[in-house]
Amino acid sequence: MFISVLDLFKVGIGPSSSHTMGPMVAANAFLNDVGHYVESNPDTTGYRIRCTLKDSLAYTGVGHATDKAVVLGLHGYLPDTIIDENMDEVIDRTWNSKTVTIGEDKVASFFSEDDIIFDTRNSLTQHPNGIIFDLLNKSGELLFSSTYFSIGGGFISTLEEIDNVEAPIAAEPSSAYPYPFDNSDQMLEMSKKHNKSIWEMKLANEIENLPEKMLNEELDKIWNAMKTCVERGLTTEGILPGGLNTKRRAKQLHESLLNDSENAGTSDWLCAYAMAVNEENAAGHMVVTAPTNGAAGVVPATLYYYYKHKNATPEQIRQFLLSASAIGGLIKHNSSISGAEVGCQGEVGSASSMAAAGLCAARGGTSEQIENAAEMALEHHIGMTCDPVKGLVQVPCIERNGFGAVKAYTASSLSLRESGEHLISLDQCIAAMKRTGLDMSTKYKETSLGGLAVSFIEC
Repeated sequence: MFISVLDLFKVGIGPSSSHTMGPMVAANAFLNDVGHYVESNPDTTGYRIRCTLKDSLAYTGVGHATDKAVVLGLHGYLPDTIIDENMDEVIDRTWNSKTVTIGEDKVASFFSEDDIIFDTRNSLTQHPNGIIFDLLNKSGELLFSSTYFSIGGGFISTLEEIDNVEAPIAAEPSSAYPYPFDNSDQMLEMSKKHNKSIWEMKLANEIENLPEKMLNEELDKIWNAMKTCVERGLTTEGILPGGLNTKRRAKQLHESLLNDSENAGTSDWLCAYAMAVNEENAAGHMVVTAPTNGAAGVVPATLYYYYKHKNATPEQIRQFLLSASAIGGLIKHNSSISGAEVGCQGEVGSASSMAAAGLCAARGGTSEQIENAAEMALEHHIGMTCDPVKGLVQVPCIERNGFGAVKAYTASSLSLRESGEHLISLDQCIAAMKRTGLDMSTKYKETSLGGLAVSFIEC
């Protein structure tokens, strides 16, 4: 299964790729579909739209701004088109609007507080992040309905598609590309057979669809967005929204490290950079899915450290991103990156594995060492729950990204000092993560019904 680096790393907005970006994309898709419907049925008048959020989206949708994302999508916005807007103004305007434009000149009534339903009782079996959009007439009769699933990383699938989707996107078969691999064993075998690094094989596959010059430009845009996000987070202070009164810490931590740089360790810098990104995400600002918003700080922090402290070249940065995306694609294809599906091991665990692989590649590691680094980083996240306090991506999510970056750096360093030979393969580790996620109780999978979410007592 070929999954592009440009699909894994996408510029969007926080706080969640599955609970904010995905629902926005789904609402926009429904808007387009319902537009075609009303144009084909011109005699009907008096439209109304209703949205029902299911399971994890219902449990943590308020904290993840899912309701606001739905409203934005129904008003024609997408994650990559809204990043330069004044978010507070746009949200206020669209939230208080009582109508949605459908088709070329028709409107449907839509009251944000009444027409978005949080349904925690009637589950959809296909995926825990389901969304149902209905178009009704003035008598309340159903005219048109679409069901979508937000399946991680900002990707969506329709009800018709989901049973046939083998990864969170409708990707092409890997056999259509020069270096096809669907698992790490195939990847290593192909690397050895053709004497190509992982990033070289990934590059060759990517340029089947996009000229190398354009691909490099897109990779540079991704890196610049990551760097901007880190640096904004390092210079911003205040209280994060949502009601927990969580104080931004990255700016103060970074200043402390600058003032005492002789005693600052690698883990200190990595935590500052990762926390900076995830504070930006929690604030609803621009981030890059890497591979999700909840884990958006791990890859940028690791790469920023290598850039800032080790003088990484543009070529090394691209090698990092290509190698990281190769690993991320394997995890998406063979398991999941959705916290609602497999817990935080699928988010921060996947991100840490990707970052470890990318850093190892940029530092000149062999394909065996890269696979080893990816496995080690993922292995030490197996079983990690997703239990956000108050349904917000703040506690434990912000600090957890820092620890994920530290594990990525450690895994990369360990692998580079060894041959790459190890007992548990990346394929076996991905399979273990998937099985663990399937066995994990629903209350530990982005519902805020267990773990820290219920241990915290708000006074």
